Amino acid sequence: MNRLFSTNELKNFLKHILSILSVFFKWLICSVASGVIIGLIGTGFHVLLDFATQYRTNYSFLLFLLPIAGLFIVFMYDKAGEANNTGTNLIITAVQSDDKVPVYITPLIIISTLLTHLCGGSAGREGAALQVGGSIGNFLSKVFHFDEKDTKIMIMCGMSACFSALFGTPIAAAIFSMEFISVGIMYYAALVPCVVSALTAQGIAKYFNAAQTHFTVGEVPDFNLLTGGKFVLAAIIFAVVSILFCFTLHKSAKLYQKCFSNPYIRIAAAGLIVIALRYILGTTDYLGAGTPVIIQSFTTRCMWYVFLLKIIFTAATLGGGFKGGEIVPTLFIGAALGSFLSGIFGLPVGLCAACGMVSLFCGVTNCPITSLILAIEMFDMAGMKYCILCIAVSYLLSGYYSLYNSQKIMYSKYRTEYINRHTH
Repeated sequence: MNRLFSTNELKNFLKHILSILSVFFKWLICSVASGVIIGLIGTGFHVLLDFATQYRTNYSFLLFLLPIAGLFIVFMYDKAGEANNTGTNLIITAVQSDDKVPVYITPLIIISTLLTHLCGGSAGREGAALQVGGSIGNFLSKVFHFDEKDTKIMIMCGMSACFSALFGTPIAAAIFSMEFISVGIMYYAALVPCVVSALTAQGIAKYFNAAQTHFTVGEVPDFNLLTGGKFVLAAIIFAVVSILFCFTLHKSAKLYQKCFSNPYIRIAAAGLIVIALRYILGTTDYLGAGTPVIIQSFTTRCMWYVFLLKIIFTAATLGGGFKGGEIVPTLFIGAALGSFLSGIFGLPVGLCAACGMVSLFCGVTNCPITSLILAIEMFDMAGMKYCILCIAVSYLLSGYYSLYNSQKIMYSKYRTEYINRHTH
């Protein structure tokens, strides 16, 4: 009887298995190490941000220090040689090409984001998480003596870990890092590292009782032609507002630069504008991340202007040079808009707020898979048919706009063709 495998075939098969196992264990060890290290840093950052927010809430006078905090932020970046730092866009280009992400970006973005939140700037935390995770991931790749290709995987691994620790959605964090770099292409080589590091970091954050992001949707109507049609109309509005948010953020930055060429004057002016807006409107709802408003939008219908004012406050803050993320403001805008539209379409307020959140997220990041997973992790499968419908419509109609200018659209949203173009 002939043998099933020849000796050479058996040797080649064993070599193949050993090669795969060596790659697997390499990334398993590195991603666990990354998850632990970045998870601890991310958790500490999370705790400090919560403390800064609570301290600002208790001591309202801190808002008047916002221009001074801005001056210190510009001074730090200037002295570190990062005056032209592009933030999250730097992390994107580091994966797309071979741009370096220096490790000293970590303390810079942590301190500057804390100052922004402490003094009332309208910003989130996830943009900072991507920068922190990416810079530490890049540093760890040097420690492990990785080549350029493995360094890119390590950067994505770090982003997933820090996003997971700060936001508490490990699956979405793992997928987001692979999906948002180049729309239409998933970096599957980073799947194991991103998943393991995200789960490890989330476990670290959970051990230290860092709050997880979760919302109760409430009533979910039966899916039919009428309710589905209403959510399609709502999703069209979500897509338009996502374009408006991206456009406003980018234009505000250009307008600030045009009016104030000096970065110190620019950021001080931005701080004064935020202070003026707060006292003109007579509310602190739009300062910081605005999490209380997001929570309230699931139970109480928001007024029509709430989402617009958050866009203005965020553009005034980030456009002027303050540091922080755009994702939580995006969720705020989506939740407030969806909450308002619930009254117009006669739909449950919680479900509309949920669909608004993930639709806006998809519209500004061009990441439909992450958006769906985010919905599952935040809402526990409640209303998923409506969520995926709104996400799909928002992805298509949001066009080629994005929060990140360095993001590339590799494949057309409208045709099955390769386009490889930058977003607006």
